[in-house]
Amino acid sequence: MTLNMHNGTFDMETAPNYLNSVTALFLSNDSILSSKSLTLSTWLTESAFPLWWNEGADHLNGGFFETIALNGHIFRGNRRFRVQPRQVYSYNISEQLEWNGPAAVAQQHGMRYLLTHYRCADGSFGALANDTGELIDSTFDLYNQAFALLAFACRARSAPDEREAMATEAARLRELLQGLRHGEMGFNENHDHKLPLCSNPHMHIFEACLAWEEVEVADAPVWRALADEIATLALTRFIDARSGGLREFFDADWRPMPGIAGRIMEPGHQFEWAWLLASWGRRRGRPDAIVAARRLFDIGMQHGICPRRQVARMQLLDDFSVHDDVARLWPQAEWIKAAVLLAVLSEGEERARYLRDTEAGVDALNRFLNEVPVAGLWRDKMRADGSWVEEAAPASSFYHIVCAIVELSDRLAELKG
Repeated sequence: MTLNMHNGTFDMETAPNYLNSVTALFLSNDSILSSKSLTLSTWLTESAFPLWWNEGADHLNGGFFETIALNGHIFRGNRRFRVQPRQVYSYNISEQLEWNGPAAVAQQHGMRYLLTHYRCADGSFGALANDTGELIDSTFDLYNQAFALLAFACRARSAPDEREAMATEAARLRELLQGLRHGEMGFNENHDHKLPLCSNPHMHIFEACLAWEEVEVADAPVWRALADEIATLALTRFIDARSGGLREFFDADWRPMPGIAGRIMEPGHQFEWAWLLASWGRRRGRPDAIVAARRLFDIGMQHGICPRRQVARMQLLDDFSVHDDVARLWPQAEWIKAAVLLAVLSEGEERARYLRDTEAGVDALNRFLNEVPVAGLWRDKMRADGSWVEEAAPASSFYHIVCAIVELSDRLAELKG
């Protein structure tokens, strides 16, 4: 039996060797993708990690600044809670990438600040502190609690002497969230049951649960069960049964919100959920989750990438028409994570295709990283015409960048065996 391929006809018996050679082309030591991965890791360890610790950390008052100007100057001002746990996460990953700077000190610096300055009376974490560390907005945000859980998992994993304390913090916060339980699955946004319900904070709680599964703690089965619940919610409610696309906003019964809000689908979140569902599906032996992840990724690639700029745009509607053509940095990072994991879960020509998609995502991310005057900073927003919004580099993006780079490095190493 023969197969017709784009480069010729060959016997079926030779197909495995051919398909293995396709993968080898992308994964050899001198391959373009491997080289680009190494360049990104070097950018992190030699430029980004030192800059965001030396300049982006407030060494006088504690915590991390919100932004660094593109000329390297610091903007002192109010700080969102989410920046602190995201920087803890980033410097936790710096240990894995063997940064030779004070990774543990940086994590403790951020953790101490978030626990001291953002804690509310009920044990949750508020939204905003001023430059002196005074909590000026104690509004409850489910999204922020998710990142607290992730930061606790990071410290528990890397610092055995802090594991019990971090597990206690996480369990306390998880118990507090029980008061927000939705009657079906998942969580309400707050105690007032304010609408819309949102898929995005659930995505990050899901991420935190998967991180806690990797930590040796007594309540690991509880984290596992919560991860399974959120995965089920995504597969049955967040993802549209007809199109396979994932929506953002829902009414009180987990139905799409009326109007435009209920129609919004973000390419970056198609990628991010694809990565998480593929990770979960791999752990649980759930091929249906991996099929759903592939569809989410395909939607992001087919409809979410601007063909002229070759970057992932912000928003589509549920008919896959463009709703917001601005391109932000973070979807490019999520593109890389999903593509390279799906490559690991594929074989032959399909794997090669995902690796090409991975390389395209790396190229897109590099546009945001390279067009700055100070190495270690980044652009955040590209307009529809390809021009940049002139603004400081937001610290909150570092989490996305770091996660993409370490996922790329790890999955390429896995493919090389």
